[in-house]
Amino acid sequence: MSRIKDETLSIRTSAEIKQLLRMAAERERRSVASMIEVLVLEYAKVHELKPNQDTQTAPANS
Repeated sequence: MSRIKDETLSIRTSAEIKQLLRMAAERERRSVASMIEVLVLEYAKVHELKPNQDTQTAPANS
């Protein structure tokens, strides 16, 4: 599914998480950005999250 990519996301993480993300992306033959999208979309699917959902009702500890 094609999406308009007009947002920028910058994060700070540990070297271990960065390495794991790169390894996962390489295994899937994806870019790191694409791998992040896959991981977020899968999490959203499992937890029944939808875009534009009221963020006030989402659990804060997840």
